[in-house]
Amino acid sequence: MGFTLVQLRYFLVAAERGSMTEASAELRIAQSAVSAAIYNLERDLQVQLFIRRRGRGLTLTPAGERLRQQARDLLARAREVEREARGDGGTISGPVAVGCFVTLAPYYLPPLFSECTRLYPGIEIDVVEAETDQLVHALATGRVDFALTYGLGLSAEADLRSETIARAPAYVIISADHPLAGQGSVELADLSAEPLVLLDLPHSRDYFRSLVAATGTAPDVRYRTQSYEAVRSLVARGLGYSVLNQRPATSQTYGGGEVAELQLRDGGPPLEVKLVSVGGMTQTARARAVMDLLREIAARSAGV
Repeated sequence: MGFTLVQLRYFLVAAERGSMTEASAELRIAQSAVSAAIYNLERDLQVQLFIRRRGRGLTLTPAGERLRQQARDLLARAREVEREARGDGGTISGPVAVGCFVTLAPYYLPPLFSECTRLYPGIEIDVVEAETDQLVHALATGRVDFALTYGLGLSAEADLRSETIARAPAYVIISADHPLAGQGSVELADLSAEPLVLLDLPHSRDYFRSLVAATGTAPDVRYRTQSYEAVRSLVARGLGYSVLNQRPATSQTYGGGEVAELQLRDGGPPLEVKLVSVGGMTQTARARAVMDLLREIAARSAGV
């Protein structure tokens, strides 16, 4: 192996900063040292890692993009080896970047932070809340260690590794004074004449539309919003019905209204809640600890 961990570290900082000058400032070393380290790394690996344009900084080549994730993983493992060698590996600490689908955040993040603070006070969790496509991009660019999301939109991502930790069946919400509110379950066909309040997020919108379309009727989308709670508040005012997957602990809405939840007899298979990471990447001990906590939280929720 001709390259060094120092070269990889300098490469990562330059890749993140997009500039040799800014990298040298962050590393507090001469710019020539950064340039020489990266030049030697490219020579040892026999690949070009950056496209250098005068006055426009650095742009990663495809080989550079691949190396960035591998280098980040390797340096993280090297830090773990160092801690183990020093005898302080039993204390898990450091940052963990977690991606989380926006509508899952209220259900999983509060217990995650609470449990992590109790068991691993040295771990610092940084959360990126987004929808699926943004989370996939965050994984690909190394912005997050792993993501918690629905399986929607992941089938075409061959480079990702996913694990199902929970299943969330679709259900219907209607206003508390709706004529069907007293029933325990319903079919979507029973609501085909009413407006649909749509949770308008990428992939989610297509999923909810497909559930209605499967009944042989076209959904009448009268209102749409990207806010989960806005959907519930609109429904509570009697402006239509909606289909959701995660169930709040209360029927009250932010606007002071109330909704009724009905099981869906024709809702199809439940959505899968998944832990997703980049295939082939070895997670740090602290990231694995956080993933284990999410598995436990999902298991407890399923048992409620």
